[in-house]
Amino acid sequence: MEGLGDLIKQVKPKKIYEIVAEQLTELILSGEVKPGDRLSSVQQLAEDFNVGRSAIREALSALKAMGYIEIRQGEGTFVKKVDFDVVNQMIPHILQKDDIRQLFEIRKFNETGAASLAAENRTSEDLLELESILVEMKKTEGDGDLGEKADMKFHMAIVKASKNDMLYRLMTTVSETMQESMREARQLFLYSNEDKIKQLYDEHYAIFVAIKNKDSKLAYDKMLEHIVGIEVELF
Repeated sequence: MEGLGDLIKQVKPKKIYEIVAEQLTELILSGEVKPGDRLSSVQQLAEDFNVGRSAIREALSALKAMGYIEIRQGEGTFVKKVDFDVVNQMIPHILQKDDIRQLFEIRKFNETGAASLAAENRTSEDLLELESILVEMKKTEGDGDLGEKADMKFHMAIVKASKNDMLYRLMTTVSETMQESMREARQLFLYSNEDKIKQLYDEHYAIFVAIKNKDSKLAYDKMLEHIVGIEVELF
């Protein structure tokens, strides 16, 4: 006969940001914080919850991804109207980080190889497309949504420049999840320090230069450095 210990699933301790996100979500769903209300600053929320600012930023990033809040540049963070029909389905999915962790493992394997191949196989047309996306990325540094779309386009353009059709099809299948992780990263960076957004641009530009110079090893290294850096910030 199985013992009780064999039947019970191991309880995993929650991270601080998850606890904060759950409490903020409860305030929104209960109506204590209403649509249109402006949330306190990151610093004030950190003091109110008695946690670090990084935990607040991660919690807000999760709420933004769930559609509970929106950021208005120069104005602050505001509560959005909640669609109660999908609340129960969204919360466990968005706050679950394991799928995004696995995505980063895929990206470290595939995108580093894609960058290396792109350095060897890129055409002048590929370089023009990458340059165009970099210009777009530079213009959207202060806009999380547009910046995330340009970010996604840049990475997929590199995979396309690798001239490996099978790799491109593979990356297309995870593109939606990739875009979600980029959205979270850019949102987190916007909350923490706008210099981080500039850093993201500089990292993309360094990858482009390596590809342009046909330096496959440097392209590989710069892509790995970029992906690992974002992974560390998120987790």
